[in-house]
Amino acid sequence: MREVQVLQATKTAPNSRGRNNNYAVQIDRIRVAAYCRVSTDGDEQLGSFESQKLYYEEKIRKNKEWAMAGIFADEAITGTKIDKREGFQEMIRKCLNGEIDMILTKSISRFSRNTPDTIKYVRMLRDKNIAIMFEKENINTLDMNGEMLLTILSSLAQEEVESLSSNVKMGLQMKMKRGELVGFNGCFGYDYHQDTKTITVNETEAETVRLIYDMYLQGNGCGTIAKRLVELGIKNKRGTVEWHDHGVMGMIKNEKYKGDVLLGKTFTVDPISKRRLANMGEENQYYIRDHHEAIVSREIWDKAEEIRLKRAKPKLMQTTGNRERYTRQFTFSSMLECGYCGHKLSRRTRHQTTTTKKPVWQCMNATKNGIDNCPNCKAVDEVIIENAFLEAFRLLADSFDDVLQSVLNTIEDILKDDTELKRVKQLEKDISTIESKKSRLTDLLIDGKIEQEDYDEKKLSFQRKLHQITEEKAYLEENIGQQKNISRRMSQLRQTLENENALDEFDRIVFESIVEKVIVGGYDAEGNPTPYKLTFVLKCNQTLKVDNAKADYRANQKGKKVS
Repeated sequence: MREVQVLQATKTAPNSRGRNNNYAVQIDRIRVAAYCRVSTDGDEQLGSFESQKLYYEEKIRKNKEWAMAGIFADEAITGTKIDKREGFQEMIRKCLNGEIDMILTKSISRFSRNTPDTIKYVRMLRDKNIAIMFEKENINTLDMNGEMLLTILSSLAQEEVESLSSNVKMGLQMKMKRGELVGFNGCFGYDYHQDTKTITVNETEAETVRLIYDMYLQGNGCGTIAKRLVELGIKNKRGTVEWHDHGVMGMIKNEKYKGDVLLGKTFTVDPISKRRLANMGEENQYYIRDHHEAIVSREIWDKAEEIRLKRAKPKLMQTTGNRERYTRQFTFSSMLECGYCGHKLSRRTRHQTTTTKKPVWQCMNATKNGIDNCPNCKAVDEVIIENAFLEAFRLLADSFDDVLQSVLNTIEDILKDDTELKRVKQLEKDISTIESKKSRLTDLLIDGKIEQEDYDEKKLSFQRKLHQITEEKAYLEENIGQQKNISRRMSQLRQTLENENALDEFDRIVFESIVEKVIVGGYDAEGNPTPYKLTFVLKCNQTLKVDNAKADYRANQKGKKVS
């Protein structure tokens, strides 16, 4: 048998090409780095942080076979998210650049509490022939058995994080049950006092809050309000003159302004990703009434909420497939369309004198983006539009047997639809079923067949369902009531027209019942822009045009003065 000579392995490190221990290059000393981390912000822990650095500096210095490759550390950074640890990332970069041969760290939990991340970086460094020494667990990741043990221990570290997160969550829920503010990051209009965990009214900011609610109740949209706040130079919580519609809407919906507080609006999906979601019923919430001093009255807040919800509902008596925003605050909301650019018109108030105001409607493209974006449009007085509708209606009355008959028939067919009435009856049955379940749930608690915690959870679920159903039922009943009112008005209208009488004054119900939309502005026969041309598009797909509504209105006013 041939003699075999064993060539002992030498201390190795990857060369510039990333060669591993199969292609070893001999080095004199191993370049060793250390990684330290503390989990909290306290002075004691920061002292521990300095102690760890000194410990590893001394440990590496004493070993004659080691050379210092750096101490990398992160202070008070979460152990579950590696991408937030700058020191860790710098250490890995140097490893991949061939500047480190070994890493020393106290334990797996100091390196990372996230199992996938731990395994990822261990394997990455093993491919580069770089060892990680976990002192507490006595693991060298270059050992063949090291990775299996590492997986087990790393999983235990992750379970520890999840257990800690569960305990923290329970503690926060206890605080919320006691009515304590949890996770409060400040709110415009209030000052937060960290020492007492309370909020008090900031009177300067509170005036702006009241202005926002006043403008909203007057029918202004959130975009219009935001633009007005910028024009007034009002600063936000950050001290900048910057306002947006979504921020204003957030203030309109914020229950804190009426003195209440809702805790648990968001929740953490899992402790590793730290991702938070809006709480849509997945976790308990806690509502405290009269928690602090209100900025607006409960009546004002409720009225604003009523308007907000109505604007979010589908438009009443809709005959097209398109969903529109709707508020009953103003007759022409969402009904007027610019004949030049297609944008909706918004309502604005102009001062005729120091004491009198007049409402006008103007293209939103021009008001928001500048008149250059829609140069032919003009602001049209609300009374001019109302007068133009009366003129158009007289044309209908003159041809009652054809066009208007078709309009009324279309409306009456819509009113005969009993879908909403059937839905209300079904909702009433659903309410009765849920009430019965609530009653049985109470019996189970009294008989000791269900725990209090389970009872509270199921009761809350029932209450949420009841709230949703009751809200839908109230909205449908309101619609049904309005449709009955419209039906009565249409009957009166038919009788009026059959007697060859026209409308003496603008009637909102008649307008909304027969008009799909109004196109404001157009062109004459020569192609010249005529901003006061109004085209009424009826629900029966007929159109009526008033070529110069402003001139007609002035002539009508002169006629009234003469008579």
